[in-house]
Amino acid sequence: MTYTESGKAKEVRILALDVGEKRIGVAVSDPLGLTAQGVEVLERKGWESDLTRLLEIARQYGVQEILVGLPRHLDGQLAAQAEEILKLAHSLGEALGVPVTPCDERLSTKEAERVLIAADISRRRRRRVVDKMAAVLILQAYLDQTRKARCPE
Repeated sequence: MTYTESGKAKEVRILALDVGEKRIGVAVSDPLGLTAQGVEVLERKGWESDLTRLLEIARQYGVQEILVGLPRHLDGQLAAQAEEILKLAHSLGEALGVPVTPCDERLSTKEAERVLIAADISRRRRRRVVDKMAAVLILQAYLDQTRKARCPE
């Protein structure tokens, strides 16, 4: 949560993306930046189509920041597709005039799978929502981390 000079909470919506080869998981924060909600799983149809749909979503929610998960190997090195993911995110950020924040998304899909299995979601349905859940987990971790940095216990 961000605050104005007068001490009031400032509304800031963040759009989070979990970009894969076939799908893009999309999540947004609530206006106060406390919780993450899944928006949709975008089936990838090509650069222009993906960018157009992401722009629609970002404008619909009035986002002021884009958080993009970057795939890394367990040793910390960026995976091969990271450059393409950053290119998409930066194009989106430039079109909206908002900053892009890259973050480590290692194991987010695996964690999303665990959460969905624990919730007894069928394998078929998991396949349709796992990317959205991964985006939610990436965003919620970011929100929790930034809140903790601003408000240490």
